[in-house]
Amino acid sequence: MQTTAHLDVIRLEDEWGRQQALAVMRATYRDEKNWIRSDDQLVDPEDLGRPEISWFVARQEGMPVGVLRVLYEPPLDLYAKYGFKLAVPGLDLEEFIRCHRIAEIGRFAVVPEHRSNFLVAAGLMREAVAETIRRDFSHYLTDVFEGELHSPYAFHRRVLGFEVVATHDTGELNCENRRITMLLELRTSYRKLQKSGSWFYRYLTEGWTEEMHASMTGNAAVPAPTTW
Repeated sequence: MQTTAHLDVIRLEDEWGRQQALAVMRATYRDEKNWIRSDDQLVDPEDLGRPEISWFVARQEGMPVGVLRVLYEPPLDLYAKYGFKLAVPGLDLEEFIRCHRIAEIGRFAVVPEHRSNFLVAAGLMREAVAETIRRDFSHYLTDVFEGELHSPYAFHRRVLGFEVVATHDTGELNCENRRITMLLELRTSYRKLQKSGSWFYRYLTEGWTEEMHASMTGNAAVPAPTTW
C-alpha cells in the first residue's frame, strides 16, 4: 500500500475489496457511461482468485475514488475477434502479443468528483507498474475510446508514452465510439520519465528496489526490448 495526502491504493484480495471497486465501477461504467450493467461484469467475483488478474482501488480518506485492472498475458482470442485496423505498418499485433510478456491495462476509472485530482490516476499507475515490473512483464496494452469525454488517452500518450498501434469498432463494452489500441514498452517509458527528471518519475518509482531500476535500464539479466 502507498499513501499520499490521505490517498491510499489497495490491491483487491477479498469481497470487501471487491465492494470498494464496485462502488467506483457502478458510479462510472454503469450509472454515468452505461457501458456495463451487471455487477459480475463490472468486477467479476472470480477475479479475486485468479493470479493473472490484479485489481487496484484508490481511496481518498477511506472512500473509493478510482480503480484499475491489470490482466497479465491476455488470451489472443480476446483480440482476434475485434477486427483490428493497424496504425503501424508491418506490425503483426497478435504475433507481438504472443512473443512478448504483455499485460493489459483496463477498467481504468475515477469517479467524477475526483477527476481533477491527478494523484488518483498516478497512484493507481504507480501500484500497477510496480507489480508489473516485479512480475517481469515488458509491455502494457490498452484500449481507449476515441472522442470519449473522460478518456485516459492524453494521460497515456503524454505522461506515460503509449503509442497508437491499431483501431477497431467493436469490443466488450456498450459504447459506439471507435476503440484505439495503444501499446507501451515499459523500459522506453521509464527512460523517458527518468530523463525528464519530473516529479512523476520520482513519485512513480518511490520505494523501488535496485533490481527494479536495473531491469528498466537494461543492466539486469533480462531480455532486451523489441521495437516495431
